Amino acid sequence: MSTVGARRVEIASPSVGQDEWEAIKAPLEAGWLTTGPMVADFERAFSRRHGVRRSVATTSCTTGLHLALAAVGIGPGDEVIVPAFTWVATANVVLYCGAKPVFVDVDPMSYNLDAAGVRAAVTSRTRAVIPVHLFGLCADIDAIRSACGDVLVIEDAACAAGASYLGRPAGSLGAVGVFSFHPRKVITTGEGGMLTTDNDLLADRATCLRNHGAAVSEEMRHAGSAPYLMPDFDEVGFNYRMTDMQAAVGLVQLAKLDAFIEERQRWAKWYASALGDLDWLQLPKVPDGYCHAWQSYVAVIRDGRDRQRVMEALHQAGIASRPGTHVPPELGLYRDRVGLRAGTFPHASMLGRQSIALPLHNRITESDLEAVSEVLHRL
Repeated sequence: MSTVGARRVEIASPSVGQDEWEAIKAPLEAGWLTTGPMVADFERAFSRRHGVRRSVATTSCTTGLHLALAAVGIGPGDEVIVPAFTWVATANVVLYCGAKPVFVDVDPMSYNLDAAGVRAAVTSRTRAVIPVHLFGLCADIDAIRSACGDVLVIEDAACAAGASYLGRPAGSLGAVGVFSFHPRKVITTGEGGMLTTDNDLLADRATCLRNHGAAVSEEMRHAGSAPYLMPDFDEVGFNYRMTDMQAAVGLVQLAKLDAFIEERQRWAKWYASALGDLDWLQLPKVPDGYCHAWQSYVAVIRDGRDRQRVMEALHQAGIASRPGTHVPPELGLYRDRVGLRAGTFPHASMLGRQSIALPLHNRITESDLEAVSEVLHRL
């Protein structure tokens, strides 16, 4: 085929339509637009799908991670281990709490937190470790847990709705998990997030902090939604509440999650077959026993090839691409904080320079993928 310059193949595109439009009418017609019955239904459905007792809906994954750290009491003087290759929010939420993010390098094949690096980074001040299930592939939680001992494991599962690790769903692998519903994720509510846990006390505290720190008394629990009973406020909380309109969309999307992942797995296999002969491109691999959600398809450009040249060639053909993600310790906000030296995080630095996200979403077509393959083979 001939690639046409006017073609536009997006890096990601949310798969929403008439079902979501119909679902959003219910809260609009009921007049209950903020956190209400739809949010509660979405939380229960998400808990069932991800094998946890409780879920707490939030405004984003970032606010969900902040809630998780705040709910377990992370504060000044504490250290939290985070990957050196991740979206910057994973580290930022540690600063929100006045704690110190401690960066650890990642595995160059999985792109996820390296367990040996975690073991070396644990100190007497380490209160938590945040493994990221990057691009939809779960981190090796058992190895990380073994490396960090009794340190709290908080999953950054932003990309991993529906993913699993050795038969266990993402979000059920640590003390807390937190998901994103940003439009680039497998399922979306526009913006939004979900905190998951098996710990009722932690879920109750996160729910309280989500709503300005509103404490719910036993009397209020027994009275249900009686409007004449007012909550007490014993501490500063946040306004991190999801709306019923978002939850209505989320319920429809959640019902499609498995079908979405199955389709993405099919396209990932297509890429692996079509691009497997390119020696200069390291394709992502899925270890045995893992279910990859394929939020993104991220490869690594090898043999000294220039990523910018590859991305420009795709752009000229009307095909979007992106670097994999950030290397936070190399960003201006963190350089001075961590005293970065050249080679401190060699795998993260390499991935920051050489990783490339290729188009993958539930609106993509085989013709789109063929266009990507043609450009890459011309190079």
